Amino acid sequence: MSNTNIRIAVQKSGRLSDDSLKLFKECGIKFESGGSKLRSISSNFPIEFLFLRDDDIPGYVEDGVADLGVIGLNVLEENRKEVEIVKELGFSKCRLSLAIPRNEVYTDLSYFEGKNIATSYPNLTNNFLKSKGITAHTHEISGSVEIAPSIGLAEGICDIVSTGGTLLSNGLKEVAEVFKSQAVLISNNSLTSEKKSILEKLTFRIDSVQRGQNAKYVVLNAEEKNLEKIIALLPGMKSPSRVPLAEKGWYSLHSVISENDFWEIIESLREAGAQGILVLPIEKMIL
Repeated sequence: MSNTNIRIAVQKSGRLSDDSLKLFKECGIKFESGGSKLRSISSNFPIEFLFLRDDDIPGYVEDGVADLGVIGLNVLEENRKEVEIVKELGFSKCRLSLAIPRNEVYTDLSYFEGKNIATSYPNLTNNFLKSKGITAHTHEISGSVEIAPSIGLAEGICDIVSTGGTLLSNGLKEVAEVFKSQAVLISNNSLTSEKKSILEKLTFRIDSVQRGQNAKYVVLNAEEKNLEKIIALLPGMKSPSRVPLAEKGWYSLHSVISENDFWEIIESLREAGAQGILVLPIEKMIL
C-alpha cells in the first residue's frame, strides 16, 4: 500500500477557510485544524492540509509545494498562474464590482472615463474597463479600499461585494459588476499517477456531498387513482420507489427532487393529490 499523501493548500482563516474545512469534513476526512496550526495530516485519508494566505495559494500550487488548493476564482484570475481548475465548489460566492459615492449621479460606465479607481484587483479591473472601451487610472491598495473616495484618493472603487453592507456603511453604492467569483479546487499540472488517483477519490466524495446539498428526499402518500400523474411529476434518480400502505388503494412514494425545482414540484404534487408530504435533507448522494 502506498504511503503517498496529496498536499492541499487552504486559506488559514476567514469564510473561505471555514467553508473549505466544512466541505472536507462532510467528505468524511478527519483532521485537526484551528489555532496557529499550519499543517495537518488526515488520520483516515491520504491528504495533508497546508494553511496559508489566500494570495499565496496559486503560486504554491503552480510550484508544486502543494498539489491542490482551494481558492477564490477572483484571486486566481487576478494572479493568474499555470494551474488547472479541477472543480467549482459552489461556496464563498461573491462578485467584484465598481462602486462610487452614494450621492453621485451614475448613468453608465462612461462615468469612469479618465477617473481614478482604487482596488486590490487591478488586473481584473483594467481588463474589464478595457473590454468596455473605458480608460481609467487604477490605484492598487491592499486593504480598506472603501475609504479611498472619502479621503480623495479615487472617485470610485472596485472591490469584492457579498451583501453590499460594507459599501453602504461607507457611503458607497454598487454600479457595475465586473466579475463573479466562487471557491474553486485547483491542481498542479504535473501530478503523479498516484496523486491523480487520490484526487479522483477526493472529487468523488465532493461530488457526492454536493449532490446531496442540491437535492431533497421526498416521501408522500397517494391514492392508487392518482399514482400515474404524481409519478410523472417526480423525477427521481431513475424512477420513484412505490410501497403499498396498510390501507388498501394507498401507496407511499419515495423520490429525490432538485433544490432548484423544489417548491414548484411540491405545489404540483399537492394539486395532483399527494398527501402527507415529508421532505428530508440528503447528506450525500452516490450515483
